[in-house]
This record gives sequence, structure tokens and C-alpha cells, in this order.
Amino acid sequence: VNNLQYMLEHPYEGDNYNAGHFAYCYSRIGDFIPELVSQGCNPRVMLDYTGTLLWGFQQMGRTDILDKMKRITCDRTYRPYVEWLGTFWGHGIADNIPVPDVKHHIQAWRHHFADIFGTEALGYVRGFSPPKMQLPSHPDALYHLIHSLKACGYRWMLVKEGTVETVKGEAITSPQRPYQLVTPNSIGRKISITVLIHSQENKSSSVARMQPYQEAKALSPIVLNGKTVPPMITRIADGENAGVMMNEFPSAFKRTWHMMSLNKQGKQAGITAFKGTEYLNALAMKGIQSGDLPECQIKRPVTPVGLSHRPMNKDSAATHPRDVLALIDDLSSRFHAVTAHVSATSFLDRREHRYRNALLHNLLLQTSCFRSWGEGDWTEYAQEIHRRGCAILEHDF
Repeated sequence: VNNLQYMLEHPYEGDNYNAGHFAYCYSRIGDFIPELVSQGCNPRVMLDYTGTLLWGFQQMGRTDILDKMKRITCDRTYRPYVEWLGTFWGHGIADNIPVPDVKHHIQAWRHHFADIFGTEALGYVRGFSPPKMQLPSHPDALYHLIHSLKACGYRWMLVKEGTVETVKGEAITSPQRPYQLVTPNSIGRKISITVLIHSQENKSSSVARMQPYQEAKALSPIVLNGKTVPPMITRIADGENAGVMMNEFPSAFKRTWHMMSLNKQGKQAGITAFKGTEYLNALAMKGIQSGDLPECQIKRPVTPVGLSHRPMNKDSAATHPRDVLALIDDLSSRFHAVTAHVSATSFLDRREHRYRNALLHNLLLQTSCFRSWGEGDWTEYAQEIHRRGCAILEHDF
């Protein structure tokens, strides 16, 4: 049972009375975009929904939510206004996901998205949004993430200003321009990917009140590779996870696009809305390619870090019964040990229920909530998912 369903079924516990509003927040952009377009506005939005969220809607039978999202995703009328960003299948922090499972998360999200919205829609997913915009702290793990993203066709990634720095180890002073994130692995090979930077201002109220529009008015064009181009302000906020986003965002979002429409009619244009890929395409038309962008690197930690949370031995979880990371590593280790032969036999085997069921439990367990919400019910949920995952691997294979 997903948490939204539990909230709807237990409305008198805590703040569960908000469940209906949460559900509406997940679908409302499917109302806003057609409404604004019909009124002559030119809105833009980028969407970040984890696979677990989409799966939860399906499990609940909430076709009302999915149908609205399908309309703005699959109807070519709205393609110029909406861009989906890929993410992990589950809402897992990159540093807490065992390295062998990173690509599983990326591919599972893509397969799930294509199943709902179609392969044509998937072809337009070129940007990636890591949960909480957290990057792996170890260079080898970051190398693996970027390699997996590029192998799956991703062109760029959204990162948080505080997680990257210049190649000289200095703070990023111009987050309004795109960068090329470069990282070496332990044997000296380098890999890179274009990144758009979310500025340090990370308050939901900033997005809810559409403050980036006001901030953009104070910006001036920048120079990249000898060419003058517009800077870009990129922000993200959980649509359902704060009162300001639930209550203030709708009116501010609509008002902003109407203001921009009126300004252009009055020949006072100066602010233009872009989706991430659209912005990079505009730069490419000016002759600016990824190799022309300034380089950045993952911010160096104060103390060295090892490649943490590798799959552990079979008995590791038993020695740390309440350590969710130990449960994650243990189930991942068992999953890869037991299913290693699957990839060596036939791709069709991967579509077997037993494989998908084991993979589901493995990826679900890596959800950040089981650790970040403290000990208690959520830790016990993690223990139960771990128990069931181990039972599937033991009895079904």
C-alpha cells in the first residue's frame, strides 16, 4: 500500500486530511497547461515524477491523474510546453544506492514511463533529475552514474549549486549558465555531462511565488565561447510537499504567464521561458556545444570518502537489524548473486514475474523515506520489504 493510499484510507491520522489535496497537486498541471495555452499564453514546465509515484497511481486505480498527465505528454499540441525529466525509479539518495543498482533505477523508470506514455514520449526525455539533486560523493560512483545516463540517451542533468565547484575548487559564482560536469574514475578515465544548476535558493516559497521570473528581470546576457546568450534560472520544488506549493503556486504560476504574454504584446519582452533541453538547443543554434561550456566538478568532501554501501555479505543485515543501509546492501547483494544467471540466459527471462518481483522489492527498499523519517514504523516497513525480498529470492529462484 503506497503512502498516499494509506493517507486516504486513514484521514484522521496526523495530517492525512491533506491526502485529497496531495492527489490533486499531482494532476493539476494537466489542467493548468491546456488552460493557459487556450488563453494565448506560452507556459513552460519540467516534470519530475519517480517511478514509485507513477506505479502508486496505477496501484490505486487513479486513472484520473494519469489521464491528465497523458494529455499534456502525448498530445502534440502541448509538447512545446512540457518536458519530463528522467529520475530514479525509486526516490533513493544516490550515495545510498548500491552501485550495481544505479542503472537498474534509471532503466526501470524509462521502461515504466514508456509503458504509460509510450516510446515516442520517452524519446523526448533528455534531462535527468536525481532525487533531492544529490550526487554520489565517490568519483567512481559518479562516473558510473554519468556513464549509465549517457548510455540511456540522457543529454543533461539538473544539479544543486552546493554540490559542484569549479575545477580549481572554487565556489560556482554564475549558476545561471550551463556547465560541463567532469569526473575521473579511479583508473584515470574521465567522463562528462552537461548540467543546469539549481541555485542555492532552495525554498519552496521561491517556486510557489514564481520568484525566478522577478529575478530574471535583473539579469544581463552572458558570454559563452565569444557569443552572447541569455542566462537561465532553474528551480525545483516538491509540488505537494509544502503549504505554499499546495496553496500559492497555482495563482502565481498562471499570473506569471499572463504577465509575460502582456509584456510581449506591449513590446517589453526580455524574459523568455525555456525547458532545459530547449535552452540547450537554443545555445546549439548559436554554435555553442557541450565542449564550449565551462567545466565543473563534484564538490570535494572535507574528509575522503570510500565507495560506501557496496553490497555486503549475506549476514550483514542480521548484525545491524535497524540499520536500513545494511538491509539495502544485503538485499542488493542477494539479488545480484541470485539473478546473475538471468542475464546470461535470455532477455525474456527478465520479464518473468519472479525477476520483476525481486527487482521491485530491491528498488523499493532503497527509498530514502525509510532512513530519513527515523526509527519506528518506517524502519519496520523497510525490514518487512527486506524480508519479503529475501523470501522471493530464496523460494522463487
